[in-house]
Amino acid sequence: MIKGLSYAALTIAVVMLGYLYFDDAIEQQRNPNRSPSTQVSSQQVSVVLQRNKFGHYVSSGEINGKPVEFFLDTGATDVSIPAQLEKQLGLTRGRAVSVMTANGVVSVYSTLLRQVNIGPITLRNVQANINPHMPGQDILLGMSFLGRLDFSQSGNALTLKQYLPGSPM
Repeated sequence: MIKGLSYAALTIAVVMLGYLYFDDAIEQQRNPNRSPSTQVSSQQVSVVLQRNKFGHYVSSGEINGKPVEFFLDTGATDVSIPAQLEKQLGLTRGRAVSVMTANGVVSVYSTLLRQVNIGPITLRNVQANINPHMPGQDILLGMSFLGRLDFSQSGNALTLKQYLPGSPM
């Protein structure tokens, strides 16, 4: 009886370890930028993001000090946040506005993000919208953030650069 219990416990432990390993491996394929490569100098801060297995740039980051996951979207005018994250991120709904999305025109609420971070890149007062029609947890990181940085793509890497105050561009 004891031998059977030990075998069952060992089997459960192996299955759990396998699940944790493969779950992490799948997450790494979806978001290879949980801890993006960074470089900091006296003149600029750089973050290098790797394209995920689906060809997109996904990165971990923060909004107002809270951890989030970004889906970089140069076609989005503003940062777009699913409404289900509104309270968690401490956001305040502003006026309702209509925006054009891939699924047509929808009504969203404007908001201002106090702080947005990807690695050591930090921007303050970033225009965003709260989108009640957006499913999931991924936040579209649009041009209200990206447009304040220099960015370039080479191969499967996207480099974001923030020039520090007083540095020549």
